[in-house]
Amino acid sequence: MNEFKSSVTLAFSGASGAPYGLKLLEVLINQGHQVFVLISSAARVVLDVESNIKLSGNEEKATAQLSERFNAQEGQLKVFGKDNWFSPVASGSAAPKKMVVCPCSAGTVSAIATGASDNLLERAADVVIKERGQLILVPRETPFSEIHLENMLKLAKMGVTIMPAAPGFYHKPQTIEDLVDFMVARILDHLGIEHQLMQRWGYGEKE
Repeated sequence: MNEFKSSVTLAFSGASGAPYGLKLLEVLINQGHQVFVLISSAARVVLDVESNIKLSGNEEKATAQLSERFNAQEGQLKVFGKDNWFSPVASGSAAPKKMVVCPCSAGTVSAIATGASDNLLERAADVVIKERGQLILVPRETPFSEIHLENMLKLAKMGVTIMPAAPGFYHKPQTIEDLVDFMVARILDHLGIEHQLMQRWGYGEKE
């Protein structure tokens, strides 16, 4: 049986920003972590539009697609459908203590803030909050309305980390990939996972 460093739930919602989630998934797999992947119906559309990935709606086929793409070990990556209430992420007794929603739509922020739990993504986030785990939301929306800000503030007061997809420029990015790496690096920092994606502030210019 394979032993992985840790288990992380990674959810893709329908906001723009699929490259962020894909890069995060790539690093987590390469670093030897197990990843439970949740993808909303809208996120499948975004993955196709932004990254030319036509992900199957079938759990097993989608798992095979992503496992092949990221060279995952057997059992390292598992995609769960939005109505799979028997998946580990649906229960506090089995769900990973760490979860990232990247990208995170304003609608998903709202659903999580109100405890809707109408699909597996929302339920998984609800589980992490109630179990006092680590939940990171990466909203990609602009501008934020008062409704969006109130929902994010409500979640932040519960201990949820709100990390808008707003890359910096002090590392002198030359490509879109550099901007993506910046955000993914910040997410990994908060997860406590080592990486070499970018030069840290105060440690010299990026080579």
